Amino acid sequence: MIDLITMATAKDEADRDASVALLPVGSFEQHGDYLPLATDTIVACAIAQELARAYPVMVLPPITISCSHEHAAWRGTVSISARTLHQVITDIADSLAASSVHRLVLINGHGGNYVLSHVAQEASVHGPRIAVFPLAHDWQRARSDAGLESSFHEDMHAGEIETSILLAVYPDVIRPGKETADWTADDRPQLLTLGMAAYTKTGVIGRPSLGTKDKGSAVLQSLTTSFQPLLNVMLGS
Repeated sequence: MIDLITMATAKDEADRDASVALLPVGSFEQHGDYLPLATDTIVACAIAQELARAYPVMVLPPITISCSHEHAAWRGTVSISARTLHQVITDIADSLAASSVHRLVLINGHGGNYVLSHVAQEASVHGPRIAVFPLAHDWQRARSDAGLESSFHEDMHAGEIETSILLAVYPDVIRPGKETADWTADDRPQLLTLGMAAYTKTGVIGRPSLGTKDKGSAVLQSLTTSFQPLLNVMLGS
């Protein structure tokens, strides 16, 4: 999976002369028994690579560990604090600016990275500097465009959409078991306080059995289309 990390040289980037960089932000957290701990990183990188094929942007290597504290009950999950993630992204944005790349889009693969919204808002008080993509409305459109059967709320974790994306880009990383792993937990009122373990025994909340390669490809295509308006904002056009 070497293509998850950019192989561009300094000359490549000089020739590209992009004014917007993409930073995939993933996680290292449980995704049931059949998807890898790196699922969110793979998803974020897959989105970034699709965007780079369609638009003149610079792709950075991913942040692979983020804020996964709600998954702490499962062996293998590793997190950093929201403060640390905030600082790392701020440092990256400042470093990019030193080489005349003044716009950064965070390609977020993990829904629990709430701090990214605050990073973007703080950095963009005086004009667009940092943005987050995809947001909820982008995901909702992608679900509709791809014909997903489960709802955004139902398909919270390791379900139809994540399974579909991995089937489209790296099917070899999926272990057997998705066909029988569906788990419904639509009522999750204390999730922020109690974490995932209060609502699922398996780590899954969603319907992975519905995942297909074609749905994953359609999701990525939809997100690529949805990115255009945000890119226009970042470019000031």
